[in-house]
Amino acid sequence: MDVFWHDACLAHDPGEGLWELPGHWPWLDEPEPHPESAARLRTFRSVLRRGPVAPHLRWREGRLADLDELAAVHDRDYLAHVRRACGGPERVAVDVNTVVGPGSWPAILAAAGSTLAAADAVLDGSASIAYALVRPPGHHAQPATSDGYCLVNNPALAVARARAAGLRVAVLDWDVHHGNGTQEAFYADPDVLTVSIHMRHGSWGANHPQTGAPDELGVAEGVGRNVNVELSLGAGDAAYLRAVDEVAAPLLRAFRPDFLVCASGFDASTFDPNGRHNVTMAGYRALGGRAAALAEELTSGRLVLTQEGGYLRGYAALCLHALVEGLVGVSEPLMADPLVYLPDESALCPERTDADLAAVRSALAGHWPELGW
Repeated sequence: MDVFWHDACLAHDPGEGLWELPGHWPWLDEPEPHPESAARLRTFRSVLRRGPVAPHLRWREGRLADLDELAAVHDRDYLAHVRRACGGPERVAVDVNTVVGPGSWPAILAAAGSTLAAADAVLDGSASIAYALVRPPGHHAQPATSDGYCLVNNPALAVARARAAGLRVAVLDWDVHHGNGTQEAFYADPDVLTVSIHMRHGSWGANHPQTGAPDELGVAEGVGRNVNVELSLGAGDAAYLRAVDEVAAPLLRAFRPDFLVCASGFDASTFDPNGRHNVTMAGYRALGGRAAALAEELTSGRLVLTQEGGYLRGYAALCLHALVEGLVGVSEPLMADPLVYLPDESALCPERTDADLAAVRSALAGHWPELGW
């Protein structure tokens, strides 16, 4: 597997405050670093370089995107607004929890460009599976709106690149939050299937009006091509794997994509402060195996992954390592899980997951007759 990296991704510094909220809080004894920090990405890189999966990886240099490439997904006036906000010298909150500063614009370009480099490598055959280990994350960024730490939609850029090559593309997003930006970018495109598996959280406000509910199906020719799988609070390995096996995989097989993009977040992991789900290393290892198998079956192995959430950085890094083990197909786990002791609510209460998945199938009824939904 090829991992794409660019040091400029570390230059983005959202600063400190009350967790994700910038500003001065006089009662707070010591300000907290924003969860989407450079330390998080450095830790992810470290576990892949030092962990036992390292011999299976080839590291490749990313690059900076240019404005024309970003404009494949984003409004140029919006891009100009973000660039001005990054001009410094002070940090600026472009929405309630998305903060930029002097190093942010190079990081944005590096995250986008490294994702495009990964997509291009898969498209030209020099890579089969490519992982863009980048930040800031992207899947909440809409064509003209920043949101949820995201400024440019990296997975959507990979989709647009493959679409420009005439390919049908499927997106599988397992970040714990709804991939609303990717949904918005392709909501009317019948040749892009977007499947987001996430916690039930609803709209976040003006910058995030999408609800992530199953009834957000797409518009015009894209109706039925947007699929939201909301999972109940505490969903763990069993729920996520059922969502893939019982909803995502049948849809992908019916859609027959030429190219698969995965928005890979680890904020559904055990103890993550930004999620309320309970996916373990074993769950992510299984997700990685399923993603690679679906790509092998449907897209001649063409698979691009972009780094999204994951904010308890030590455990999120272990989950990344486990996911990569699944992606490269190791036969046995290479690392033990040091924190696997919370119960899997989705295994203990399968009826909740039954209801969650039934709601998705019901919303899609009539749009996928070949599946009998």
